[in-house]
Amino acid sequence: MNSRRQSVFVAAAVAAIALAGCSVGPKYVKPTAEVPTNYKETPANFKQAQPSDAITKGKWWEIYGDTQLNSLEEQINVSNQTLKSAEAQFREARAAVRISRGALYPTVGVSPGVGRTEQSENAPLFNRETETRSYNNFIIPFDFSYELDLWGRVRKTIEASRSEAQASAGDLANVNLSLHAELAMDYFQLRGLDAEKQLLDSTVVSYAKAVDLTSQRFNAGIASAVDLAQAQTTLETTRALAVDVEVQRSTFEHAIAVLIGKPASTFHIDPLPLDLLPPAMPPGVPSDLLERRPDISAAERRVQEANANVGVARTAYYPLVTLSGQGGFQSAAFTTLLQGPSGLWALGGQAAQTIFDGGVRRGTNEQARAAYDKSVAEYRGTILVAFQEVEDNLSTLRILEDEAQKEDAAVAAANHSVQLSTTRYKGGVTNYLEVTTAESQALTDEVTAVTIRTRRMTASVNLIKAIGGGWSTSQLPPV
Repeated sequence: MNSRRQSVFVAAAVAAIALAGCSVGPKYVKPTAEVPTNYKETPANFKQAQPSDAITKGKWWEIYGDTQLNSLEEQINVSNQTLKSAEAQFREARAAVRISRGALYPTVGVSPGVGRTEQSENAPLFNRETETRSYNNFIIPFDFSYELDLWGRVRKTIEASRSEAQASAGDLANVNLSLHAELAMDYFQLRGLDAEKQLLDSTVVSYAKAVDLTSQRFNAGIASAVDLAQAQTTLETTRALAVDVEVQRSTFEHAIAVLIGKPASTFHIDPLPLDLLPPAMPPGVPSDLLERRPDISAAERRVQEANANVGVARTAYYPLVTLSGQGGFQSAAFTTLLQGPSGLWALGGQAAQTIFDGGVRRGTNEQARAAYDKSVAEYRGTILVAFQEVEDNLSTLRILEDEAQKEDAAVAAANHSVQLSTTRYKGGVTNYLEVTTAESQALTDEVTAVTIRTRRMTASVNLIKAIGGGWSTSQLPPV
């Protein structure tokens, strides 16, 4: 058998051994989790409407119909630095998959060299009749090594890297969802403060008129100095509240600037009072949550990664078989370097087996198994938290809707009380303390009504976030 046939035979034998390799790791089975058939806060409490279709398109914030919010949300994908960091982390994990896949192929290297040697004629065993004292050496050697994946170590490593990359993609989607939700909540809270500021400013105008009226009555000897002082106190207190709202508003405005990647000192949003109500958002059935929450998907992918790492740890009990070889050309003259007689090759194999390691392999396997159990617990815990968040926001929306109706009735009653007290005061039936008390209660109820509306909007955003926005597991990259 000539050398060419020997090479073909060896290559075929190596391929057959590699294909016959088996994987010693456990086969992955997706962990089970307790999933209720329906939410306790049933969707029957909400009107069924078109927003559910808008959510599935991905740009869920468009269901609010606010053009300025839409514009701000679009800027997150372009300029938010936290999102850029998460995207870079995903690319890093994806590159790790390529590194792992490289082990499926042999490593080949070349190290060409050239040299001239001058031997000593007085060197031991130097034969002047048969040897040349000076000679050149031209060589182009190719070295290669290849690990035979007989026990699936390489394949399990690739599986672990791929699962981590997909988990990183889920993390990226979760960061994206969280950032968009945070911006929407900051935006609605800012608009709620605008509505509160508008209310306080109009109240200041009304109280200023009341001070003028009381001052006129005081000058006419009808009202007392106490009445005038009370009216002035109420006015100045309300002015102070209006100024304090501006402090809170600037905080949310600065937070929005950071989210869209702009310096807070150069960003401004013109005041615009909140006049929206939360749209209807049917949450679907609980089983949908496992497919729509990116954090649940990321946790499940890490379970598979941990399962693959268990297989990698088990391969340590089996020998590591490596095939290595060398080939190339070598000649004393450059003109004959690439000719047939200048060719050289060598092929060999090695099997390395650890006989005693003081329990290292056993500890490594126990560690991998514990990591798998931990990932399963974290996966199930993530699912439980997801159900909790949906239920929390469903109940919050339902309760706040009922509270808003009652608060609207309280506002109407308080305003009526102010009218009656003002009429009584003008008629000289009562002092200004009664008017002040009625006005304070009315203002408190009106501010509360604005706060409830703001809370309803932020709760609706939290519900969208809790059900995963418009994301689904189909968006995970195959890597």
